[in-house]
Parts: sequence; C-alpha cells; structure tokens
Amino acid sequence: MAMRMKAPGIGLAKGMWVTLVNLLKKPVTINYPKEKEIPVPRARGVIALDTDACTVCMLCARECPDWCIYIEGHKEMQPPAKPGGRPRSRATLDRFDIDYALCMYCGICVEVCPFDALFWSPSYEYSEGSIADMLHPKERLTDWLKTVPKPPALEKN
Repeated sequence: MAMRMKAPGIGLAKGMWVTLVNLLKKPVTINYPKEKEIPVPRARGVIALDTDACTVCMLCARECPDWCIYIEGHKEMQPPAKPGGRPRSRATLDRFDIDYALCMYCGICVEVCPFDALFWSPSYEYSEGSIADMLHPKERLTDWLKTVPKPPALEKN
C-alpha cells in the first residue's frame, strides 16, 4: 500500500488560521478588578452563620473533612418557661471561626447542620493580604448572613 504524503506546512497553516479566527473573537473572560462578575443567586461563595440558630452541637466541625471549623461554647442556665417549672441549661456560642485557607468549599457543614445555622452566601470577595487573616470569626460570618438570598418558594401540588 502506498502512503500518501501531505504537502509540508499544511499543519502550520491550519494552526495559524485557528489563531487568526480566535484572535478576532470577543474574549470569554472578564477583566476582574475592573469588571465585577454577577454570581447566580444560589452560588457557593462563602459560608454565613446564624448565631441565633446555632446550638453548639459541633456536627459541622466533626463532619468537616478539612477540620477548618473551630467552635467553643458554654452552658448557661435559663429561667423556667412556665411558673413552677425547672430551669434549663442552654448552650451558648462563644467562638465560631472558619479558616478559609483550609476550607475546600465542599458544603458538608451546611448540609449536616440540623438547625439551619449555616448558609451559602454568593459573596466571593473576601480575600486577604495575609494567609493568617483568612481565619474569619463569627462576627464576620454573621455579617454575610445579610447577603444570603431567600430560598425559593415551595411548589404547590
């Protein structure tokens, strides 16, 4: 069988043609610092915390594969709900920090929280100049709660 020979330089010409065509197209990327991307409403940006809903059960910290969640709390005695009742102890949140230098944004902590204290916020601009500043305390996590969109309405059957 005879082998067919191609003319030399055809591959180079095809490559240059592809380069020329793509050079004239509008770029797909955006110039980030000057242009801000608008994330989709339910985007995974940063994890927000609702301190009122947190019961210091530590499920999120135990299930986190990166061990990037640090929680501390203490028990406080609450007065009885009804007259003649007995006082109850309630866990109070002292510290809730997430180290975003370690976090891999898997969302296990959000899914495993039985009290809906953790939410995904679409905010994505929280970088820091130093890696040590990537440990965000509960005050900053609570501030991001304002950016969490409302969940979609339930469907009627």
